Order: sequence, then structure tokens, then C-alpha cells
Amino acid sequence: MKNTLAIIISVVFCSAVFPQDDELSKSIERGKMVYSENCISCHMGTGEGVTPTFPPLAKSDYLMQTPEAAIKAIKFGLIGKIKVNGVDYDNMMPNPGLGNDEIADVTNYIMNTWGNSSEKKMITEKMVDEIKEKK
Repeated sequence: MKNTLAIIISVVFCSAVFPQDDELSKSIERGKMVYSENCISCHMGTGEGVTPTFPPLAKSDYLMQTPEAAIKAIKFGLIGKIKVNGVDYDNMMPNPGLGNDEIADVTNYIMNTWGNSSEKKMITEKMVDEIKEKK
């Protein structure tokens, strides 16, 4: 009886804890495809970018310290100077024309690859939708 109760409690606990991890894992997988189709030519296959033209995404202080700014850049494109890992970049990133779901997925992929860690915090489509472009 005690073993059955322990198993039931474990199953309930795991189903409450691991769905986020499972959803994050699925989002990261989808984001990898989005990255391969839209980002890889500039930021490279290992996210190292091309100094000083295309900033790195791997171990990127800009990305990890200001994820909202990174999401905004993916959503609307980016023109102007930014500093990434101590290096100034002043180039243009065009709006890739992605949907909010794709932006969330590619952001989750980037934030959990190449030495980056979101510490299991997931970017959602709703969060991306709330990022607005300042005019």
C-alpha cells in the first residue's frame, strides 16, 4: 500500500514539474529548425557570429542580460549600435518575418545552446506578443 501511494505521489509530482521541461525541449527543437533556416548564415552554426559584423549568440551577455531586447531584434529587426561581450556592433539585422511562435522557439533555442542557459525559463508566444516596437 505504501509503495502504491509513493508511486502515485511521484507520478503526480513529476507531471506537475516536468511539463515545462518537456515544452521547453520541444520549443528548443523547433527553434533549432528556425535558426537553421533564418539565422545560421550570419550568426554561424555554432553561434559565434563574425566579429565585428554579426554579433555572437554563443555565451552572449547581450542576449542573456537583455532577453527582451534580443526578442525585439528578432521580431522587428535591428538597426544601430549594440555591445556584445565587450565588442561594438553597428550593423543592420533585417526583420526575418517570423511569427511570434517561431520567435519564441528560436529564442529558447539560442538561450539554451552554445554555453547559454535560460535556467529552464521558457520564452512563450505570449511574451513575444507583448514586445512592442517603439516608434
